[in-house]
Amino acid sequence: MPTNKKEGIIFTTLMCFLMVLGMSTYNLWLHHSLTLKELLIGFIPGFIVAFVLDVFIVGVLAKKIAFALPIDPQKKLPMILTISTLMILGMVTCMSLFGILMQNGLSDAMLSQYLTAWKMNVIAALPLQLLIVGPVSRSVLVKIQNA
Repeated sequence: MPTNKKEGIIFTTLMCFLMVLGMSTYNLWLHHSLTLKELLIGFIPGFIVAFVLDVFIVGVLAKKIAFALPIDPQKKLPMILTISTLMILGMVTCMSLFGILMQNGLSDAMLSQYLTAWKMNVIAALPLQLLIVGPVSRSVLVKIQNA
């Protein structure tokens, strides 16, 4: 885990970049429009919104909730899994709404579209975060800390 502000910014930026890249690719693939142009168009605003949400809202709440739970903060794996899961749930909740609004705007079918998007995004975000992005980001952070 990051031990200072610089490491925190690097870690958050890398985590956010990889998750937005992975989830943008996944969502474009679901909608059969996986092109580099579409990916770049959606990636930049998605990354900005995700980064702001992570730093100022979701990350703060996820950590506050995780440390309030009866989990020993000295045990790293349970704490990492708890924070990661809470982050996934918070970010999927927010970013699914962002995606629906960006793709369709306000519509009568928005609630149905949102619920479908939320379910599909949780299915992809959980393993992406827990098995790929989280471990890669922590590995990079360890290399920075040991440099």
